[in-house]
Amino acid sequence: MDTAHPDNQQSSADHSATPDKPHTGRKLKRFAAVVAAALIIGFFFIQHTKSVSQGDLARQTHRAASAPQLVDVITVQNCPSSFPLTLPGETAAWYESTIYARVDGYVASWNVDIGDHVKKGQVLATIETPDLDAKLAAAQAKVKASQALVVARQADADFAKTTYQRWKDSPKGVVSEQERDAKKTGYDSAIAQLNQAKAQVGLDQAVVDRYTVLTQFKRVEAPYDGIITERHIDIGNLVTDGRTDMTPLYRMVKDDPIRVFVNVPQSAASDIKVGAPAKIMAGNIPDRDFNGKITRTANSINPKTRTLRVEADIPNPDHTLVPGMYVNVDFQVPTEDLVQVPAAALVFRSDGPHVGVVDNDNRITFRKVTIVRDNGNTVQLGPGVTAGDRVALNISNQIVDGDTVEAHELVAGIAHVQ
Repeated sequence: MDTAHPDNQQSSADHSATPDKPHTGRKLKRFAAVVAAALIIGFFFIQHTKSVSQGDLARQTHRAASAPQLVDVITVQNCPSSFPLTLPGETAAWYESTIYARVDGYVASWNVDIGDHVKKGQVLATIETPDLDAKLAAAQAKVKASQALVVARQADADFAKTTYQRWKDSPKGVVSEQERDAKKTGYDSAIAQLNQAKAQVGLDQAVVDRYTVLTQFKRVEAPYDGIITERHIDIGNLVTDGRTDMTPLYRMVKDDPIRVFVNVPQSAASDIKVGAPAKIMAGNIPDRDFNGKITRTANSINPKTRTLRVEADIPNPDHTLVPGMYVNVDFQVPTEDLVQVPAAALVFRSDGPHVGVVDNDNRITFRKVTIVRDNGNTVQLGPGVTAGDRVALNISNQIVDGDTVEAHELVAGIAHVQ
């Protein structure tokens, strides 16, 4: 019987597996060697790549450091013949008056109210003056009494004259010289009393005339064509003539033409001339400009504000502008022999403002300049630069005098690399 023994089968199996163990170990060693070689190659590759990158970066840094710096350049331009200067201003009335009573009394009527347009001589109110009327009547009566006294004194003077003439022409020896002198003295006294009576009539008549003039102020009249802006009276109010207590009745203004007052900064004061045009713009009237001209200046700088007080007169026939408005005033300021550059071109140093001028070789030179007028985004300069010079904008503090730069010419907002 060919049946194999189990022990023999197990022994055969073990014998067949033993020769594979050395083969598996060699595979593992080869795999490990391959992985190690790959790691070594990768390490050297990465190091080489990093070294190349660092070299490129160093070369680029060196080139960047040694290359001219980029700057924006703009050409200096002549200033226009004039430029607008807009300043805040305030409107004021041509005339502005407070109307007071000139007599004591009571308001009998008032005829106009705020906002009314009135004409010169128009009656604004009437005042009842019982005290003034009584004083006038008494003064007139006194004049009549004085006139009657003049008549009596005239009769006495005529009688004294006749008497004196009769005694004067009498033959000597008929009357004594003493009596003749006495008649002459009587005549002279009568003439003096007559003159005194006439003078008293004149004094009394002056009082009458004064009261008569005051009665005209019972009618409160407008002093000029204008607009009533305030009313402080009503019927029955007691008013006084101002000797003890001022009683305002009305306030009125004349606003055609209308004045506009502006405080001009000292830097532009010398450019503001009488007769120059001025344009007025009001924020609450956006669709209309008002044209006038400068009529007068204070010719003096206010030491507190360092400004010049300027007045412009504006025609205002339709009364659109009213006193007290806040407005903007546009002046045309002349500019002679000045150039202008952007404010970004200025470099401020210890000795004052400078600009960096770039020549044809793109070499920069710093020049000291004088700021004549600062308009915000642009500045107007005096001597130091001329029209046609190229100046750099926003210069880095690393750029020094004599450096070469790479200029980007700005023309109408387009950069051209040179």
